[in-house]
Amino acid sequence: MQNAGKPDTIVLIHGFWVTPRSWEHWIKRYESRGYRVLAPAYPGFGVEVEALNQDPSPIERVTSLQIIEHLENLVKELDKPPILMGHSAGGVFVQILLDRGYGAVGVVMNSAPTEGVLVTPYSQLKSAFPVLAHPGKKAVGLTHAQWHYAFTNTFSDEESQALYKRYHVPASGTIFWESILANVKPGRQELSVNYQNDARAPLLFISGEADNLMPPSVQRSNATHYTSNTITELKEYEGYAHLLPAQKGWEQIADYALVWAEQHARMPAATT
Repeated sequence: MQNAGKPDTIVLIHGFWVTPRSWEHWIKRYESRGYRVLAPAYPGFGVEVEALNQDPSPIERVTSLQIIEHLENLVKELDKPPILMGHSAGGVFVQILLDRGYGAVGVVMNSAPTEGVLVTPYSQLKSAFPVLAHPGKKAVGLTHAQWHYAFTNTFSDEESQALYKRYHVPASGTIFWESILANVKPGRQELSVNYQNDARAPLLFISGEADNLMPPSVQRSNATHYTSNTITELKEYEGYAHLLPAQKGWEQIADYALVWAEQHARMPAATT
């Protein structure tokens, strides 16, 4: 197998309260650059947004271990290590994959925090209130007002309404609470990484300055937790909300992310 050269595949991993549909613009843009682009759904999420809203049982059943295993199986079958990109909870899964040796490089956007990141700004608590207020609920949806505050606070109401209708699905309350409790349970939990892993591929954090759900302070804390002898960088975009991949001007961010990934991708030596 030949593994030398640059990556030829980009894997885009979605977050909570959305599906792979949220990457629709990025898929087309990166395909136009000659890449094979994969945007895998979480197990059971491979249906339309409308179907998941009507029947959220796949969201109620999915576990973090199932998601990680699903993504690992996808990535390890590729001929070359891919560029990994993740948004929100997808950022956690990218960090975990990189920590386990998958991927040539990673870019995470408005990433949810990995275990050990304790920064919790007020806006994050307010954004997460629908989940925090219902600790036993396995699938938690947002009203449009809640969506607007957490995802699209810098968008016009018309844009926010349209994106809510197009992208919104309930999120897994079970996994959300699991990530919260991981910081008080002894030992490493499912959403942990080794911050001292020198073998980890380079990682870029992209942060929207106006993000209420995963604010810049969370991104900075997550990035500075890494003390390994490998590249970890942070780039902040003023005026961008949590739903950064769909906000006006997303093209400049997509292009920056790709250029950074191409410049920092770490490929194994060629084998015959």
